[in-house]
Amino acid sequence: MLEAIPKSIFSWNFFLKDDGNVLAEIDLSLWREKGTLLIQGTSYHFFREGWMSGLYILKSREGSVIACADKPSAFLRRFEIQYQSQHYTLRAISPLHRGFDLCDSANRTLGSITPQGIFTRRADVDLPDALPLSVKAFTVSLVIILWRRQARNNSSGSSGSH
Repeated sequence: MLEAIPKSIFSWNFFLKDDGNVLAEIDLSLWREKGTLLIQGTSYHFFREGWMSGLYILKSREGSVIACADKPSAFLRRFEIQYQSQHYTLRAISPLHRGFDLCDSANRTLGSITPQGIFTRRADVDLPDALPLSVKAFTVSLVIILWRRQARNNSSGSSGSH
């Protein structure tokens, strides 16, 4: 099982580790929903296609599309992920839980991304072996984007006017 660990206490950039060994790095842009994955010296880029779009795309360094994820509703914490000919759904475990399940097209749970506790961003990542590390890291990135959105919404809602 993989573990997603923030690079520092305030960072939204993560390491993906397996048994303490860094397998991948996830670096998010500070202001936009895009970022870079670094896996064994190879860079991959992911980005939200447009400001109003719910489509996220993972591309190789050469520019070929590896996977894409559509967030069909702004109100649901769910993505429809397409990798090769496979379709997956990444969905929140429940409305009040930060964890996500990855399901196949028959709605069977294949894996999960689950925070290790209430007050931590560290997470256990249990995704199918059939997915390459780049797609696993992209899937984790989608969850991190939603966590960051939620944290920003919570902090902006709690700050009063000065």
